[in-house]
Parts: sequence; structure tokens; C-alpha cells
Amino acid sequence: MLWNIDLTLVDVAIVTRDAYAEAFRAVTGRPLVKLAPALGRPDSEIVFETLAVNGVVAEDAHLPKFLDALAAAFAARRGRLPREGRAMPGAKDALKAVARLDGVVQSVLTGTIKGNAVHKLKAFGLDKHIDFELGGYGEEAYPKATLLQVAQGRARQRLGTPFTAANTVVIGDSARDVQAARIGGAAMIAVASGRSTAAELREAGADMVLPDLSDAAEVVAAVASLTTPA
Repeated sequence: MLWNIDLTLVDVAIVTRDAYAEAFRAVTGRPLVKLAPALGRPDSEIVFETLAVNGVVAEDAHLPKFLDALAAAFAARRGRLPREGRAMPGAKDALKAVARLDGVVQSVLTGTIKGNAVHKLKAFGLDKHIDFELGGYGEEAYPKATLLQVAQGRARQRLGTPFTAANTVVIGDSARDVQAARIGGAAMIAVASGRSTAAELREAGADMVLPDLSDAAEVVAAVASLTTPA
């Protein structure tokens, strides 16, 4: 099981924007005027577009410097997450319920860099059932479909089991999450809790579309129906 984080499990947009603004200033010496929209993309892609829309010509050193500054800025603000962010409805119960399924290992497929992903989930007690070592993260400069395959490779190396569309499920909220699952080789449960509508998620090719995660039994049934034990 690979979970998207932002607008699937948590909403911490205010803190994220503030961290981006501090990182931008630290790297460029200029104030951030416009932050590129996430739209389900990895932080590495958002960084390059943010530099471009603010008139900064990207150089090779910009990405590692920006991601380091973003990690530091977000960590410094992690205490704000419970106050200014929220867990999405049903997220904790859904994670707990899926964990009870035999043979299931849960990780994340996220555009967020790894350190920030851990902070986001720990802030709301959502980290207990997540194996962060098996995920795909935003500092890995790959399209999300490739990140999915990277995560499957990590799981195969650890667990000794091949992972394909028959036994890998992605849960996310954006059309880009759906596209990544289709291209990368996974079943897809989409939740209409983000900026993509249920109709857009179906059109993108989601196997199932749920309004949100508030019905844990419905989430478990969806996962079980889309997978075949290895």
C-alpha cells in the first residue's frame, strides 16, 4: 500500500508555503512572490518551476541547496503543524484498519521530501503503520510513476516479493496520482478530498473513487478487492 500524503492524509498547506518562502529566500536572497502549485508533483519539480516563475535562472546547485533549506525550514516549523494543519477525515482509522489486513505493508508515494513527509505524519499520529524506508519521495528527481516503481523495487528487495499491479495499491487524491499508478503499475483508489473532482479522478482511470477516508471499512474493502496476495 502506497499512500499519497498531502490532501489524502493531511492538509498542512500554510506551513508548507511558509517553509518554501524561507527556503527561497535562503537560496536566492530574494523574497518569494509566487509559489508554483503542487498539483500532485514532487518537490523537485515544484522547486524548478518556483525558481522560473520568480525570474531565477536555475543552476545545477539550486536543487540540492533548495531541498536542504526546505527541510530545515519545515523542521523548524513542525510544532505549528497540529495547530495550523489537520489530518484528513478518517485518515488515522483508515491506516489502522488497512494495517489489520494480512500481508499488507504500508508506505508512502509522495512528492514531499522524506524528512518533511515524516514530520507531516508524525504531527498527527499517522506514522505508526508506515514503513518510511519503502516509500518514494520528492527529493528523488523522477516522475511519480517512476517513484512508484522505485518503491516497488525497495519493497521487493526487503520482502523478497515481486510487486505489480496485482498486489500494489496507491491511494491518492489527484489525477496525477492516478496517472502515476496507471503508468507505474499499481491499482488505484482515488479519494475526492483534494483538488480533483470525483469525475476527474474517474476520467483519469482510477479503479475506485471514494469521497474521502471517513469509512474505514469501505477503504479496507476497496484494497482487498483490488489485490491478490503474492
